[in-house]
Amino acid sequence: MVHSPFKGVIPALVTPFKDGEVDEKAFVALVERQIAGGVHGLVPVGTTGETSTLSHEEHMRVVELCVKTAAGRVPVIAGAGSNSTDEAIMLVRHAKTVGADAALVVTPYYNRPSQEGLYRHYEAINNAVQLPVFVYNVPGRTGVDISNETLARLSKLPNIVGIKDATGDLTRISVQRLMCGDDWVLLSGDDPTALGYMAHGGHGVISVTSNVAPDACAAFMNACLQKDWDKGLYWQDRLVRLHKALFLDSSPAPTKFALSHLGLCSEDVRLPIAPCAQAVRPTILDAMREAGLE
Repeated sequence: MVHSPFKGVIPALVTPFKDGEVDEKAFVALVERQIAGGVHGLVPVGTTGETSTLSHEEHMRVVELCVKTAAGRVPVIAGAGSNSTDEAIMLVRHAKTVGADAALVVTPYYNRPSQEGLYRHYEAINNAVQLPVFVYNVPGRTGVDISNETLARLSKLPNIVGIKDATGDLTRISVQRLMCGDDWVLLSGDDPTALGYMAHGGHGVISVTSNVAPDACAAFMNACLQKDWDKGLYWQDRLVRLHKALFLDSSPAPTKFALSHLGLCSEDVRLPIAPCAQAVRPTILDAMREAGLE
């Protein structure tokens, strides 16, 4: 694990829109801001990137643009999930073709596969494309929860290298770490519990909040990586209200509102996500000020 490039704070990037189209200029500027802020990697076209409402052409273009802009300065983990195994393979294959360093593949949603079906889904991807793959477990969105036992089976496959765990359940990480071995990469997908996740042996966080506060999130994660828990707690206290505020409405609407307030992109989202509710905007602005943003 000590040799893995996948660690630290890795923002789950928003996909900015302008006049109904992907705003490529704003996206490039957001990537540059993240890298300047000290993040350790990038995730384009994940849930926060509104991948479910991007066309295949838009999805692939955003991945390509992220890889091109990062230019090897930090690793890129491209969102490539689907509830169709063939489609997921296609997206992972594209990520490899354009130079992404890994792919993030969510557990298939809506069709609710069994644990055996989940294993075979990732096994098929492993066999089809030679690229590191992270399992993304977010049962609150997908309707299915991948078990530690299934992850232990997957960890034996050469291209399945780790997990993004967005369950917020800190009890499973220690057992998973023991079951999957030292090379298994453990990334939190839940900003509010990332401090605890790191203390349980995690290696980083795929972060929504980093979109808004990359410098602070990088400082927080650097403290955790150095096992400086007092400093980590300091940054946790600075950021925790922002972590929560960015989910007061359907994500990523609050994050795009915050970025719009900072003048970094429009707050446009795509249906069925609606613009951030007026009622929660003052709370988001207060949380931003508490995190040191204006």
